[in-house]
Amino acid sequence: MPKKLGKRTDQRLALLKNQVSELLWYGEIKTTVDRAKAVRSLAEKYITIAMRAYKDDVKVTKTVTTTNAKGVKSQSEVEFTNDGPKKLAARRRLMAELVDLQEVKDEKESKAAFRARIKDTKHPLIEKMFKEYAPKYDARKEQLGQGGGYTKILKTGTRRGDAAETCILKLI
Repeated sequence: MPKKLGKRTDQRLALLKNQVSELLWYGEIKTTVDRAKAVRSLAEKYITIAMRAYKDDVKVTKTVTTTNAKGVKSQSEVEFTNDGPKKLAARRRLMAELVDLQEVKDEKESKAAFRARIKDTKHPLIEKMFKEYAPKYDARKEQLGQGGGYTKILKTGTRRGDAAETCILKLI
């Protein structure tokens, strides 16, 4: 039976959703041990969902009509890569379960460079799951012959005030 973490159901689910999203975005979070164990369980499930579906791509060729300055129309064949049915279902499930965190502009980055960098990315956390974590952990699974174990908990002692045991939850 999952721990209730001293919260009502809606608050607990919102807390876990936010902490899992933060863990997947930043790679580590500092929290209490009980929360870390609940977050670890969800994070590993979401990484497994992404791993099972990240290779499901479909190549599609579309005819694009363009008009130049003189009004002359021309047609050309353009090839796109779309999500296959498994990847689309996994993407939608992850979008429903995670908070969609947005890219942050670097201090020395210009607005134009920032816009160019994020131009094609509508859901950065979901893209990170499919493009970074899924291939990395799939290769790890092939190498070690085991699935799961994508996180580790490093205990850091007790918190002042309420003496709750704290830890750092990291992606390996």
